[in-house]
Amino acid sequence: MGTTWSASVVDPPADAEMTIRAKLDMVIAQMSNWDADSVISRFNRQPIGAWMTLPVEMMTVLRTGMDISRLSGGAFDPALGQLVGQWGFGPHVANEAPACGSAATSVEVGDHGARRLADVALDFSGIAKGFAVDAVADALRALGAANFLVEIGGELRGAGVKPDIQPWWVDMETPPGMALPPMRVALSGLAIATSGDYRRFHMAAGKRLSHSIDPGTGAPIQNGVACVTVLHDSAMMADAWATAITVAGPGKGLSLAREHGLAARMIVRTDNGPREHLTPALEMMLA
Repeated sequence: MGTTWSASVVDPPADAEMTIRAKLDMVIAQMSNWDADSVISRFNRQPIGAWMTLPVEMMTVLRTGMDISRLSGGAFDPALGQLVGQWGFGPHVANEAPACGSAATSVEVGDHGARRLADVALDFSGIAKGFAVDAVADALRALGAANFLVEIGGELRGAGVKPDIQPWWVDMETPPGMALPPMRVALSGLAIATSGDYRRFHMAAGKRLSHSIDPGTGAPIQNGVACVTVLHDSAMMADAWATAITVAGPGKGLSLAREHGLAARMIVRTDNGPREHLTPALEMMLA
């Protein structure tokens, strides 16, 4: 995944670390675009129109990605792999403009598999980390662990409390160089995910090119959104929605968050400095 992971577990079962590593290996083997032998890489090489049976876990992520794409009006799209490559954020740099197409029109999902209807490539970089956090949390619960905090690349999910009976307190991410008051939340039965233009970006002609690609323009977002943080009971949902709201931008993105009752924080870059927006659901949680 090109990132780090950590897990703080109270009274960890003896095989906790082995179980965590097995879950992460599974996610990489299925969903890493950087592994040529992964399931997603093999799917992207399938002939157009050919069905491929997919593992249950990957089907879960694909179906969720398709759902968020529909609910967000296409702001989230799990079939942007070629555009990601074209802009230099994927494992392969495209030498020519990729074919146009979205997951909604270019990928068909069946009961146990899927097929491409056009020359597009699946890319789960906006959802797979969250899924992995949930998978690790579920595996720890299955081992009998009740109190833990799991983190993968800045996406977190907490359960129970720390040994001192305090909840798992974490600070929301703030982009570097922005002087904003810290915002601390308790992750007890909650997950948190952040999408930010400072995580992966290129500078070109003095402009910041974010790794977040707008499916509508086929280019990195230029909407001023520095970051979006979402709280949800599912890290996968928080991860995908943070990406969708970031891409949708200050107006539509915040409207989407309100419409779906999401607890979200958006920070927008303006000529007068950063501007912070909180959705009603988050304000209620912080009250």
